[in-house]
Amino acid sequence: MAPHPGVDTDSIKEGARKHLLGLLEGVRGKKNLVIEQSLAGPVGLFVKFSVLQEYGVDKVFFLENDNLDSSQKNVIFLASGEKASQCIAIAGQIKRLQQNSNTAHDFSVIWVPRRTLVSDRILEESGVLGDIAIEILPLHFVPLDQDILTLAYDDAFGDLYLRKDPTSIFLAAQALMPIQHKYGLFPRIIGKGDNAKRLMELLLRMRSEAAAEESTAAARLGMMPSATIESLIIIDREVDMVTPLLTQLTYEGLIDEMFGIKNNQAEIDTSIIGQAPGQQPKSQSGAPQQQNMKRKIQLDSSDKLYSQLRDANFAIVGPLLNKVARRLAGEYESRHGAKSTSELREFVNKLPGYQAEQQSLKTHTSLTEEALKHTQSDTFSRILEIQQNLVSGTDPTTQHDAIEELIARDIPLPTILRLLCLESAVSGGIRPKDLDNFKRHILHAYGYQHLLTLHNLEKMGLLVARTAANPFYIPVGGGGSGANESKFTNYNALRKPLRLIVDEVNEQDPNDIAYVYSGYAPLSVRLVQAVIQKQHLLSIVRGSSDNIPSASSAQGWQQFEDALRNVKGETFNKQQKGDEAVTKARHMLTGSGKEKTVV
Repeated sequence: MAPHPGVDTDSIKEGARKHLLGLLEGVRGKKNLVIEQSLAGPVGLFVKFSVLQEYGVDKVFFLENDNLDSSQKNVIFLASGEKASQCIAIAGQIKRLQQNSNTAHDFSVIWVPRRTLVSDRILEESGVLGDIAIEILPLHFVPLDQDILTLAYDDAFGDLYLRKDPTSIFLAAQALMPIQHKYGLFPRIIGKGDNAKRLMELLLRMRSEAAAEESTAAARLGMMPSATIESLIIIDREVDMVTPLLTQLTYEGLIDEMFGIKNNQAEIDTSIIGQAPGQQPKSQSGAPQQQNMKRKIQLDSSDKLYSQLRDANFAIVGPLLNKVARRLAGEYESRHGAKSTSELREFVNKLPGYQAEQQSLKTHTSLTEEALKHTQSDTFSRILEIQQNLVSGTDPTTQHDAIEELIARDIPLPTILRLLCLESAVSGGIRPKDLDNFKRHILHAYGYQHLLTLHNLEKMGLLVARTAANPFYIPVGGGGSGANESKFTNYNALRKPLRLIVDEVNEQDPNDIAYVYSGYAPLSVRLVQAVIQKQHLLSIVRGSSDNIPSASSAQGWQQFEDALRNVKGETFNKQQKGDEAVTKARHMLTGSGKEKTVV
């Protein structure tokens, strides 16, 4: 994958790596590292354990396991300063080590991404604040790939929508500010949703505070509108709850559904993909072990075959693998045609690459076979049918018998809840009588401990009873409370103006995002297209490209204002300007022909 033309993800990764290694180097001698489990994956994306060893790390412990030993005098904790539970755990382990160890330990705590008053208060009340050295690792964006950045805030959704804690919005703003400092201001901030607007307002506030603190000419020049970034688009997850509830039908999506992908890795049973090359575990008697074990595989652009398969609809993955297998077989057989020493040497030089591709082909063929068993099952077909009927606008009550049958067949509860939440999101809630009936079935089948689960889903607005104020009853174009804000996302009013349902999907050579869900185009993607692919979206909606104005004549949400009135939350389109004279001078020097990025 080619480097992204706008934001240099490699520099972000290298900066985080240098900062962490610098903090470790500051503690002289051997040290034990105690890391919060949720941080281990993101940290592993930019620094490997072998590198940590070079900087004096002897052992690595997970904070949650509470198994820190006294083998080293220096102990470093790496944890989130936002979580009170982690601060309490750190204080407890420090006190235990102080009481039980004969060694006078030196403790250091590295808070990610910031130090908080709560963390200081907990450590102080525990009586250990004076015994530790505190550092900060401002780890915000972590590159998953050359064109994908993640904040790795696993608790953000629950914090925002269940616990109503807006901390993650503040942290997102803190993560975006360094990009503005490096590349210039986002010339235009466009978004939809209440939390998205709060993020935009925080960015503007932080910019004002930075401008007040930095009075030098160089600082003012650095906060001019960017010449490489065109727009920042912010979409609140609450705007489109339907998309994450649907079953993903791409190759990468199905692997995620079946095994889970986290930090570019998936743990797969060795009975499916076999042992890693060169590994064959043996028992004490020397015979190979037969028990199944888990093996981690890397899933990113470093695997060339995976790069070809990841975004393909699963229906065409088989033929793609077959094509690659034939190509590799042909290239490997070409060694017989080598007539000279130089040709033979060239083949030998390419051999490691062939072997790596062959191993990758074997792995992905095994995964495809396993996914094929899953997708050809009667249960998968029934679930997919229910989902597609719901998003296409079919009367949801016609799907209730099928959902009740799945409950009776003891299908895993998360699958049942996804279907019910999907109906609630698409239809503006479930009829009160039907919702009570489903709750009763769930409690009887899966246990009364799930009363809290159902309560939390209702609190987040994912599983609610339909009322007359819900969007199922709002006519097309009726936004409810004003031109810029709707209290609900009215999918009935959005299917046609945004072409959320596409009847004919070209899975072999896709030209529209609807291929990902075999006919459903995610609303959040359509909203982004309404800004950056306006002509393409208008041609899809109207069925023709005739009489469609050029993209340069319409900015922001223009030509889709009516549709946006049926989408939940605030709508905004904010332009950021710098010093006019400096802007004109830079425009004359750099020109306007460079490719720009949308973040």
